[in-house]
Amino acid sequence: MLPRESRLRHHQNFNIVYQKGIRQSTSHLSLRALRHLQEPKLFPEPDKLEPHKPTRIGISISKKVSKGAVVRNRIKRQIRAALREILPYISRGWDIVIVVKPTAQQCNYDEFLQQLEKLLAQVEVLHGYSRGSLL
Repeated sequence: MLPRESRLRHHQNFNIVYQKGIRQSTSHLSLRALRHLQEPKLFPEPDKLEPHKPTRIGISISKKVSKGAVVRNRIKRQIRAALREILPYISRGWDIVIVVKPTAQQCNYDEFLQQLEKLLAQVEVLHGYSRGSLL
């Protein structure tokens, strides 16, 4: 399970990312990402500068992938496990939605990890890594 502050949970937030976010895709996954806007303050106190909001991640998987909930939940668990491994390298301040394609049924954990790393590097969400190997 991802930490609570790292989860994108509300339907409204998913819709905003779908409408305004940038998108990239691979053969098994599609990624949509939207940068948070930093709210400007008129007189920020130097001691209390707010860091960026944490990155929130959501996973969308439809019944087109599989009619069985067991298969869909297995795929989500594998993606969450891969995200937990990558999460320390993801920069703060993003909303990310990962959409699973029907071809993902044949994927294993290593393939999900590789494709997530590739997608996050393409969108340049990883700390200083753009199109390079992270893990």
